[in-house]
Amino acid sequence: MPARHGGVLLHPSSLPGPGPIGELGPYAYAFVDWLAQAGLDRWQVLPLHPVGAGASPYASPSAFAGDTRLVSVEVLVSEGLLDPTPLPWGSDGVDVDAVDAWKAPLVRAAAARIADSAECRAWAEAEQEWLADWALYVALAARHGGGWPDWPEAARRPTAALRAEHAEAIRVEEGAQFLFARQWEALRAHAHARGVKLIGDLPLYVSGDGCDVWSAPRLFRVDAAGRPDPVAGVPPDYFSPEGQRWGNPTYAWDVHAADGFDWWVRRIRRELALVDVVRLDHFRGLESCWVIAADESDARQGRWEPGPGKALFAALKAGLGKLPLIAEDLGDITPEVIALREAVGLPGMKVLQFAFGDGADHPFLPHNFESPHVVVYTGTHDNDTAAGWYLQTDDVIRHQFRRYTGRDGSDVPWAMLREAWASIAETAIAPVQDVIGAGSRARMNTPGKPTGNWLWRLRDLPWDHAELMRSLALTFGRGQA
Repeated sequence: MPARHGGVLLHPSSLPGPGPIGELGPYAYAFVDWLAQAGLDRWQVLPLHPVGAGASPYASPSAFAGDTRLVSVEVLVSEGLLDPTPLPWGSDGVDVDAVDAWKAPLVRAAAARIADSAECRAWAEAEQEWLADWALYVALAARHGGGWPDWPEAARRPTAALRAEHAEAIRVEEGAQFLFARQWEALRAHAHARGVKLIGDLPLYVSGDGCDVWSAPRLFRVDAAGRPDPVAGVPPDYFSPEGQRWGNPTYAWDVHAADGFDWWVRRIRRELALVDVVRLDHFRGLESCWVIAADESDARQGRWEPGPGKALFAALKAGLGKLPLIAEDLGDITPEVIALREAVGLPGMKVLQFAFGDGADHPFLPHNFESPHVVVYTGTHDNDTAAGWYLQTDDVIRHQFRRYTGRDGSDVPWAMLREAWASIAETAIAPVQDVIGAGSRARMNTPGKPTGNWLWRLRDLPWDHAELMRSLALTFGRGQA
């Protein structure tokens, strides 16, 4: 029988600890230890790249760079890269202003100290394929601000002259990226030593104002000024009656195909250097994508256009071998999307919050799972918490939930966890909010809401819940039972 895994979804920014944001320091290591004690063998995170508008990790200005906000100040002090500095206790949420004003200068100072070390220079040389353009982009963004299509003409493409002019800023950013890489790799090694594998997350699209489009506009559908047209989104769905107009540039798939999908091979290789398994967000966009004219104000007037389909996965397999990927196949899923997922052999997702209210034949109800080759979630980063969902959903759904689970609705998160862990799915994942039974105030993201997302943090590690989670692992043969 295949191994059965159990895990928790928690982005490092949500870890407790000192400072304005969760870090890759002592509390991250302690969280790994908690996972092992709780009988869990999977830790799922959100994208690990620099955040974009609204602090969203799904609007990153780079598909390759690391999120240096997560670098641990405590570790930098212990390594002698920073003088001892007072570490204010973290708030209940991520303090974005304090990250920029207090933490970022500390990380840059440490980066400047280590940038010329042999270890950093060797790492930077090995990563130049993406690091050279990213470090220059950061320097130019600091000087010019705004989006790159509004920069002076001389700054709108990477050149040797620009690299020479901004050599010092480039040096510091290379040092900062090295610090992220070193701290993340050490944490990953600790996770592996404790029997925990990491699941990452890869957004389908990139930011139009970001480094990827600035450095290689030919790979994207942008006009002569560098602005995307059409833009990406999704049609009306569960989350929004007007759909979602994301505004990201869409891909020039014919150019990618002519290149043998080299950019995608490099992108997935980079992700697999950070994590063990990658969740492909918005997988259905690789079969066909919803594109919207740039002058449309919402997503209702978009149209479906074909994606790269199996050709992309053939190129990935040829370049990378085995593909440890998960397909996020939620939303408006057609038989063609299912056929693509099955043809390339990827597990899909089942989200229990979506399973109730449509009768006994809903495909997300555990008794309808067609095979173990799926990943079941109580909810995702885009859902309300299980406790919040139950309180805000309608009576019909609440009644079916109680009838299906055989519970009275007094402990919805635990009932949801039991259903997920008892299912035949090879992997079961729950947001840590459901493990601790948190309500709607702990929600990570509300799709379509432009502000106030991605800010939630744990107050402390959930040691009181470790034995309950281990009991699930032992009962249903998951994880480190």
